[in-house]
Amino acid sequence: MVGAEAFTVIVLAGGDTVDAGLRAALPRPDFVIAADSGLEQAPALGLRVDLVVGDFDSVDPEALATAVRSGVEVERHPAAKDRTDLELAVIAAQQRGATRVVIVGSDGGRIDHELANVMLLASRDYAALHLETIGPGGRVVAVHDRIEIAGDPGAVITLLAVGGAARGVTTSGLQYPLRGDTLEPGSTRGVSNVFVEPLATIQIEAGVVLALLPNVEDD
Repeated sequence: MVGAEAFTVIVLAGGDTVDAGLRAALPRPDFVIAADSGLEQAPALGLRVDLVVGDFDSVDPEALATAVRSGVEVERHPAAKDRTDLELAVIAAQQRGATRVVIVGSDGGRIDHELANVMLLASRDYAALHLETIGPGGRVVAVHDRIEIAGDPGAVITLLAVGGAARGVTTSGLQYPLRGDTLEPGSTRGVSNVFVEPLATIQIEAGVVLALLPNVEDD
């Protein structure tokens, strides 16, 4: 949960199927960035792209040409680079003053891309941002210090430590509270907690936690 004064940037990463539920779940953006083929997501989401970033090895050339003709800013990078198109888009958002970055569609159909894109949220380089991903499978939100997350009572939330132990983890609004506990990387202790209040608070003293909110269908 972020304040009304947040400068929200949506980053379109491509790769996920767009449906009505996903479109409805997106916040109203102040700026929209497409990472390469993410440009092709924009029409189905009802979004106008302000900037497209990447090496453009996967975007449809005609879609890119149409965007250029309509005045969309283009930031072109070489194919041989040290960062993915998605990370370059997050950097571009940060440079434009974003306080909240919502990444849409981060799997790209490849397990290595999916894992790298989720792990990007844990980077200390972007700890000042409220950074999350959202897709048909659910949401992932990075927790670097303290965050409030909205969820329907009964909804599932999983907390996973990444990059080292997360220490002093304290939660409220969840069925199984943590009170200054330590979550170790690889531990399943934080899997499948449950909202009991419409707003949960997660606070950590050291480390990084990823909060995963899967879209779980009723049996």
